[in-house]
Amino acid sequence: MNPIDKEQSVALIGAGAIGLSLASACAQQGRQVIVCGGHQPIYHMTITEGDETRSWSVIHTDNPQDIMGIKTVILAVKAHQTSSAAQWIQAAADSTTTILVAQNGIEQRQRVAPYAGDSAIVPAVVYLNVERTRPGHAIMRRAGDHDLSVPNNPAGELIADGLIGGGMRVRTEEDFSRTAWLKLLVNLTANPLTALTGRRAEVICEPRINALAYLIMAEAQQVAQAEGVNLTPSDVDAELDWLMHVPVGSTSSMRQDRLAGRPLEYDALTGAVVRAAEKHHIEVPINRMILALLAAIRPGEQLQ
Repeated sequence: MNPIDKEQSVALIGAGAIGLSLASACAQQGRQVIVCGGHQPIYHMTITEGDETRSWSVIHTDNPQDIMGIKTVILAVKAHQTSSAAQWIQAAADSTTTILVAQNGIEQRQRVAPYAGDSAIVPAVVYLNVERTRPGHAIMRRAGDHDLSVPNNPAGELIADGLIGGGMRVRTEEDFSRTAWLKLLVNLTANPLTALTGRRAEVICEPRINALAYLIMAEAQQVAQAEGVNLTPSDVDAELDWLMHVPVGSTSSMRQDRLAGRPLEYDALTGAVVRAAEKHHIEVPINRMILALLAAIRPGEQLQ
């Protein structure tokens, strides 16, 4: 690999739909993107948004030592793949490194900390709806008035400034825990229900599925309150309404994984709620049922 400017380069660990979208904002500013590992090397990333398609060259490496000294890392593997990415995280880890953790759930810091050393960990809530069509290529759809939320602290501000310059709409949050739980309400609902039915997000609008979605969220809201997070029943109504109005054709990462026969990211979503509920002795029968159904799906088993 040719010498790179490690101050200005960005290491992308996980070149899936979300990873490609976030990295494209860095590439749009002229920063070099280093794609770390993966089943298939990619040397270009292409993002389609509406009628516009843009491409950027990237560097691919299979050697974790190549990203030592890089100051910005985007970690966008699925939550259950974090330990598999440990060698990459550890190679980049340094007191001057900032790691953006673009993963679902509410446990990003705890999940990454064992490998990150003294690096600054920036958990993110991602609102983009992105579909990877083939390696290095993704279709990006935006919903709402911002694409990403990060904590309002120096590391979060650094990440925000970098992504905003590349066209991402980033918001820094004083109460990031509330923001993460609000997004969890959506992911906890849309991901399992689209994965289990095999249908896109429009399925949430069907009356019986909509009623089930409400119960999933309502249970989680009670758990969040017990965790000290200020979520109310009106938040459940608002998030369900948002979910019912996402762009037509929107899918979920869990549905895509189910269709492809890949392992599903349910532990970071439904599993996290069930674990927190057990800690507070709260009954969450609907979420337990969803967890059991998802856990019964065997990796490699595709929808017909």
